[in-house]
Amino acid sequence: MNFDAPLLSGHLVRRYKRFLADVVLADGEATTVHVPNSGAMIGLDQPGSAVWLSRSSNRNRKYPLTLELIEADGTLVGVNTLHPNRIVTEAIAADRIPELIGYPRRRREVRYGQGSRVDLLLEANDRPPCYVEVKNVHLRRPMRGCGRVAEFPDCPTARGARHLEELSAVAASGGRAVMLYLVQRADCDTFRIADDLDRVYAVGLDHARAAGVEAYCYACTVTVTGIELDRPLPFAGW
Repeated sequence: MNFDAPLLSGHLVRRYKRFLADVVLADGEATTVHVPNSGAMIGLDQPGSAVWLSRSSNRNRKYPLTLELIEADGTLVGVNTLHPNRIVTEAIAADRIPELIGYPRRRREVRYGQGSRVDLLLEANDRPPCYVEVKNVHLRRPMRGCGRVAEFPDCPTARGARHLEELSAVAASGGRAVMLYLVQRADCDTFRIADDLDRVYAVGLDHARAAGVEAYCYACTVTVTGIELDRPLPFAGW
């Protein structure tokens, strides 16, 4: 996925109200920008951090600039939670996710379950439909003796737990159900569920896997020009 136009650079002043941040652009202008991320963004909200922003062409937007990247731990991290579906869709189309090869038809945001919308529905004539939920991952905390570990979620997610239940129902009915975690940073070697931040989600994933839901994790290459799926990450402890 390439950004539609060159990103603007700046430095973070503060993030607040979940979806807003104050930044100072490279030319010295201070402005408020949209933060497309409802999570806690642990470790990604440090004042003074280098940031990169996109500018919307919609003149009616109150905040025309959107926070896209932030530098943390010496690497670029994608924080826009609207991008993972596009990144994964492009990767599937290019056969870069071996577990999801062989589905010529792909649809996004398809209704299923109890009022939910699945991120991707993959279809082929010779196999059951494959329901894919994509979760954005950007958390990495110092963990003694554990190496460089990506974690999800970074705060309690009732919506994420509901998706696990919906996928379990798909698997029980004979469909294929996949939870795909996309790490929008390149400095991680393994992946784990942050059960200390959301025990309910961790237990829910265990139950979903027992019900037949598949789980995969992929890291990304992140640059100021775009974000692309890179390589699979093993699940710590699995």
